Amino acid sequence: MSDVVVKSPAVGARRLWIAAIIVASLQTLVLGYMVGERAWGLRSGTEILLKTAPVDPRDLLRGDYVTLNYDISRVPVSTLVGGPPKESMSNQVLSVRLMKQQDGYWGVVESSFAALEPKPGTVILKSLPFDYVSYGDQADGSARMFVNYGIERYYVPEGQGHDIENASNDKRVAIAARVSSDGVAHIRSLLLDGKSVYEEPLY
Repeated sequence: MSDVVVKSPAVGARRLWIAAIIVASLQTLVLGYMVGERAWGLRSGTEILLKTAPVDPRDLLRGDYVTLNYDISRVPVSTLVGGPPKESMSNQVLSVRLMKQQDGYWGVVESSFAALEPKPGTVILKSLPFDYVSYGDQADGSARMFVNYGIERYYVPEGQGHDIENASNDKRVAIAARVSSDGVAHIRSLLLDGKSVYEEPLY
């Protein structure tokens, strides 16, 4: 006759408690890393001024943030180093080289699905993964790649979002962002008619 081992309820509760502590600790570490990475990017990144573009009217205000669109979100296929790929590709990251233009805003001068080498007077911004659609032999320079950079939302006080989106559609809104050395952008401040109205702390 085999012995029956009965586990104490206290042992099971202790294991659950330890597991809960481990999970909470991991979540805290991940959150701390994200906050630290953002703070470092805001403090040490290169500051650029971005012109916003009209927002699709279907992108309504959700909660306490506004949807932002940028001129640099439409990257000309003609800027691709080595020309565009012949076939469509999924889950691609685009490296975009920006340079300050005469009007003070930064614009796209080069792009690549491979790494771009740093050059003086420019910054390299990396897009979020997206699906590239081949444009075949189109060579008139009109084809655009629509990409996001992770700076398409900006949180504002409740009730003020619609006014900002309307101003953005009137081309009165600009964004000052800082780009870290690894190509990640963080919004530093939102400008209305050239004046900062919302500014992120540098922690």
